[in-house]
Amino acid sequence: MDERPIGVFDSGMGGLTVLHECLVTLPHEDFVYLGDGARLPYGPRPLDEIRRFAAEVAGYLERDGVKLVVAACNSATAAALPDLQRHLTVPVVGVLAPEAHAAVLATRNRRIGLLATAATVASGRYSELVQALDAGAEVVAVACPRLVPLIEGDDPFGEETTRAVRDYASELRAADVDTVILGCTHYPLIRPIFQRVFGRGVTLVFSAEETAREVAETLARKGIENDPEREGGYRFLTTGDPEQFRATGARFLQLPISAVEHVEVATLAAAAV
Repeated sequence: MDERPIGVFDSGMGGLTVLHECLVTLPHEDFVYLGDGARLPYGPRPLDEIRRFAAEVAGYLERDGVKLVVAACNSATAAALPDLQRHLTVPVVGVLAPEAHAAVLATRNRRIGLLATAATVASGRYSELVQALDAGAEVVAVACPRLVPLIEGDDPFGEETTRAVRDYASELRAADVDTVILGCTHYPLIRPIFQRVFGRGVTLVFSAEETAREVAETLARKGIENDPEREGGYRFLTTGDPEQFRATGARFLQLPISAVEHVEVATLAAAAV
């Protein structure tokens, strides 16, 4: 039995959608979530800068005593996962591989769309992962820089969001994809808009459930699970505004958030792995 918590991080609040599935899958585990709101969003930034941010956040969580780190951010996973796995002493789980696997299983015509941040698209990691599973599959990737600010804004289901989704979806519809990876942890919050734009003939892939399953399997393989009879807890940290995180974060987590602690960016920088 290992009573240490599991660390989860994202550039903001999108990773709370992954945390939700982890809480449901592993109700006996403790979690600590760190949202790097002061530097949100990661997506438009250069890959080297995202790698540095991810190293700082993950290093902080490791020093805080977590037993496993979940990079619940597609941009951070795409840019930094191999580096984090090399340099941290605890296991690190990302979100890209489970989504690529689910997309390959779901597609019927082997034409897979990807909607993601500019950094995730630039990394090319989804294409590599998909083609490692099926060399004949094609990935059509579209960067969506307008979506994260809209989803974290005051009116995520407004007409401006719908227009942005239609704009980004047009290229994928023209390419006749039958499966679309929602390649950012923010996007599932507006899944109804995506489904309305693409229709039921297109399968949407967001694998928070698969990521949570991978976390559970990793804990079991390493022998570091907590007591299955207990009820776990969770706490929240942010480099941004704690009150904004508390108020908006509940929308993503779909569970109450009572308190949020503030962490200075300089403190993260000192913890870089």
